[in-house]
Amino acid sequence: MQTPGDNAPPRHILTPSTLNRLVRGLLEDALPLVWVEGELSNVSRPASGHLYFTLKDSAAQVRCAMFKPRSSWLRFRPADGMQVLVRARVGLYEPRGEFQLVAEHMEPAGEGALRRQFEELKARLDTEGLFDPARKRPLPRYVRRLGVITSATGAAVRDVLSVLARRWPLVEVEVLPVPVQGREAPPAIVAMLRKAAACGRYDALLLTRGGGSLEDLMAFNDEAVARAVAASAVPVVCAVGHEIDFSIADFAADLRAPTPSAAAELLVPDAAAVERHLRQLEQQLRSLEQRRLQSLAQRLDHLQARLQSQRPQARLARDALRLEQLERRLLAAAREALRQRLARLDRLQARLLAQHPRPGLQPLRRRLDADARALRQAIIRRLERERLTLRQAARALHAVSPLATLERGYAILFDADGRVVRSVRGVEAGEPLRARLADGELPLRVRDAAGD
Repeated sequence: MQTPGDNAPPRHILTPSTLNRLVRGLLEDALPLVWVEGELSNVSRPASGHLYFTLKDSAAQVRCAMFKPRSSWLRFRPADGMQVLVRARVGLYEPRGEFQLVAEHMEPAGEGALRRQFEELKARLDTEGLFDPARKRPLPRYVRRLGVITSATGAAVRDVLSVLARRWPLVEVEVLPVPVQGREAPPAIVAMLRKAAACGRYDALLLTRGGGSLEDLMAFNDEAVARAVAASAVPVVCAVGHEIDFSIADFAADLRAPTPSAAAELLVPDAAAVERHLRQLEQQLRSLEQRRLQSLAQRLDHLQARLQSQRPQARLARDALRLEQLERRLLAAAREALRQRLARLDRLQARLLAQHPRPGLQPLRRRLDADARALRQAIIRRLERERLTLRQAARALHAVSPLATLERGYAILFDADGRVVRSVRGVEAGEPLRARLADGELPLRVRDAAGD
């Protein structure tokens, strides 16, 4: 006789691990990389270096993990309450069956918005032709007066002045101070660019500041600043941040330098190279004058020979006297011209030597030695603090260690599969066990099971 259930389809029974593995595969295949914005909470970074956190908004939350080495590449330190933008893969943590995101990239949410704003403005101005290389002008070969538009107290202006003084002391430098970050920075930079270009004092302008975050550099990503740079009647060199930093003003400028120091090197020649070139010109001038005098002397000898062959005595005497006078005048003129060029060369060399940086090196060397000693002392103090912290952590770890519990006479029981025995239930008579003590292990065998 056939029962009603005999025609039912066979059951396909799954284990929890198999089910979780199937769900994980479905999630990873169905959803590509996603961008999620939310607030950080429960941020933790264990000794493994992995980063675990929860991403939440007002209505929901999701667990997230970021594994090494990506967690070590972050340019900021994640903290609870921070608003971030995360690029992640959707997945499932199989042992617990928990839905989670595996993050591959994370940035502050504000910086992501600024980056999008930067790219949109760059694309729009590029379409207008503001960055066209054809409209950019070459720099003067020798800049006599340079206007440096930057913060008067920043490190950038010190680097620029140091490089200019070392390479070409003859340049006149005027620092045109402006704020370089904050809301007041863009209108101040625009006003200074227009004023400097209109006054007609400068051969070139340098717009610069030191490095910083994208938010710190936003004054140089302002549309009004970019248009003022492009409209300047004076060539503009822009050096904002470090080599990896690019601003809208960089693209609009006539020349972009990777750093403030590099900009200073591009604006002025090397005094030592110029001196070598002047000496080469001096040698060439001497050689040219010598060859010219030799050619004239040879021509004079030829003319004298012709006159002697024709024997016009009176005319020969007059012409010889005139030639002698011309020769003396020519030699005198050549010596005077050479003397003037040598005197000018001596004056230029004296001006260069007066600006030599050697007198200022000794104070800088003493300052460097003092800073090195202070740094060594700071490192020693830091090592002592870290050593004390390590000792305290070791004592705290030992206090909660299970080995300390074993030393007080306790033991841990393991079954044949290495699992911890937590109850007499499930232990059968004759089953082998291992007892972990403070100084080793003992093999045991159950004589009577519970309930026997």
